[in-house]
Amino acid sequence: MRIPQLGFGTWRLFGDEGCDVVVEALDVGYRHIDTAQMYGNEEMVGKAISLSGIPREEIWITTKLDNPNHAPVSARDSFARSLDALGVDHVDLFLMHWPLRDEAGFVRTWETMQEFSSDGRATHIGVSNFHAHHLEAIIEATGVTPFANQIEVHPYLVQKELIDFCHSKRILVEAWSPLGRGRAFAEPVIVTIAEQLGRTPAQVVLRWQLQRGLVVIPKSANRERIIENSQIFDFELTDDQMTAITSLHNGERIGPDPDERDQ
Repeated sequence: MRIPQLGFGTWRLFGDEGCDVVVEALDVGYRHIDTAQMYGNEEMVGKAISLSGIPREEIWITTKLDNPNHAPVSARDSFARSLDALGVDHVDLFLMHWPLRDEAGFVRTWETMQEFSSDGRATHIGVSNFHAHHLEAIIEATGVTPFANQIEVHPYLVQKELIDFCHSKRILVEAWSPLGRGRAFAEPVIVTIAEQLGRTPAQVVLRWQLQRGLVVIPKSANRERIIENSQIFDFELTDDQMTAITSLHNGERIGPDPDERDQ
């Protein structure tokens, strides 16, 4: 199965309202749903998928291991609970959400996650928020390369070196917070490009990510925005437009630096 390049994020979506939003996204045409143990909404996501009436094999489901669950027993138990909450017998991608500071710990966790891939309950396993040195540590220790690395990427945090490193290792890169929580929508460079193309700033930013070879996972609870974010496959940015957006990089993060995350 090929991973859909456009995903739908579910962070901060809860209860019946969140369920309705996910059903809405599936109705619009999204076939890649991203959740996490940390989000506390796997059961809601599973309910939405069931209510959508779309066959399981047509939907790519990603969830992630929460930080308190890195020990082997906790990883195994929490993964089983995730499958139960989602109402599925497997997920398409299971990610280690953060590397934390203890290298021996996250290497051990990576070894445990390989069990889930071996027994078929996770079609693919990967990581999230890993720097290159984190990736090198688990690959060197185990010989197993992650399928994907989901990282923060937006016009102010371009992550060129890390993306190049991942691609050199044939690791798929997924962009969380690809719209930078809307911070770039008023950026003159992006507004100008959007006007030139007759598109919205959000569509321009998402298209910039697609053309860099990334999987993008925007999130919205608004139907019009959900539809808008999905309409990014029928136009292209020029090389000059791509360069102009990339030049906005200033290293500004929304989330914490993975080297500083220890819980």
